[in-house]
Amino acid sequence: MIPDTLELVAQKLLDRAKSMGADEADVIATKGQSINVDVRNGTLENADRSEGAEVGLRVLVSQRQAIVSSSDISDATLELMVERAIAMAKDAPQDKHAGLASVNQLAKQLYLSELEICDPATEPSPNKLQEQAEIAESSAMEVVGVSQVSGASASYGKYSVFVAASNGFTANYDRSSNSVSCVAIAGEGSGMERDYDADTRVYQSDLRPSDEIGRTAGLRAVERLNPRRPATGNYPVIYDERISSGLVGHFLSAINGAAITRGSSCQKDSLCKQVFQRTCKLVENPHRVRTGASRLFDSEGLTTKKREILSKGVLNGWTLDLASARKLGMRPTGNASRSVSSNPSPTNWNIELSSPDDYCDNLLSEMRNGLLVTSLIGSTINPNTGDYSRGVSGFWVEDGQICYPVSEITIAGNLRDMLKKIILGNDAQRHLSYVVPSILVEDMTLAGS
Repeated sequence: MIPDTLELVAQKLLDRAKSMGADEADVIATKGQSINVDVRNGTLENADRSEGAEVGLRVLVSQRQAIVSSSDISDATLELMVERAIAMAKDAPQDKHAGLASVNQLAKQLYLSELEICDPATEPSPNKLQEQAEIAESSAMEVVGVSQVSGASASYGKYSVFVAASNGFTANYDRSSNSVSCVAIAGEGSGMERDYDADTRVYQSDLRPSDEIGRTAGLRAVERLNPRRPATGNYPVIYDERISSGLVGHFLSAINGAAITRGSSCQKDSLCKQVFQRTCKLVENPHRVRTGASRLFDSEGLTTKKREILSKGVLNGWTLDLASARKLGMRPTGNASRSVSSNPSPTNWNIELSSPDDYCDNLLSEMRNGLLVTSLIGSTINPNTGDYSRGVSGFWVEDGQICYPVSEITIAGNLRDMLKKIILGNDAQRHLSYVVPSILVEDMTLAGS
């Protein structure tokens, strides 16, 4: 159960804000702890444990809003927070679209236990985490060609959240996270290459074995030795499953209500139009079990729902919080996210991109000749036009077979054109928040040798 302290803090802030003239107010109070252990050369390099509480207060006065936050939850600080928030709101610009949800919009189902977003198991000891990291490191070092491991880590975190608003909404929940990661280096001197593997789960028992994580990191690093630069030209490109969700992320940013209301999106005129390959379906499901982004309600207290963002490549709707929905004259989609120090903004939950009737079991064979991208470096994307450019590394493919590693190259295209000409693989990782398989883009410009 969430500590009573958070509920008490939230109620004090709401009561005081109303008494000082706030028309509406809401509060997010959090309390959490985390442990992180780093291992290097078989010995403990670093061990951190942190604990703390934070609280954020948003007030609305005459359609003007302000937010203040603090990690000090003493009575004196809470009093000062309210005073400052009220004063800041009175000086803020008026926003007729800001405001809390009406009572009839609020979620009724608030019990999150069925989503299994918090591991009931006992917090792992630092010794247990150190053991996981040591196993990952030693497994990476056993791979022939690995010269060193730059870092192996294991971590655990758990936090509690209490949300309350002057419209009567209150809710609380706990979340947990467990992870193991390893970064391996192969080769020597100027010929060194690095790669990694990692796993993050809600439940400790769901983590992949640490030795598998270390071994995968080592094998990936060795595979990258002696890279070349292919000739400049136009080629098909496969985005490996490890990084393909980035393409979907760019698209989701473009259909975010905040970008649409500003008019700063290359997809602003795409509603009810084909934006992906016709075989593609994109679904948001905030109710998936044991998934980090799962929730029954958003930060404004609205019910979250499963929705089909794309059907047969056609865009069905924007991602909206209350404010962006009001600006556009639409219904909110239950996608508001907020930290203790920020106003609500539209955010996507669990995403799955699929091609139910037409996916490919072997994208390398489908591509035949081209580039397999496994790592992205930097990012240049123009949100208004969709022009896209990334530094990448990966592997050159000929006749459907990987031939040699490549690095120090750039690929470019336009996101709108790219998404309409994609083929999906069948290798998506089901436990991730973004379930996205490898993606073959038919034609991109490659700047190489």
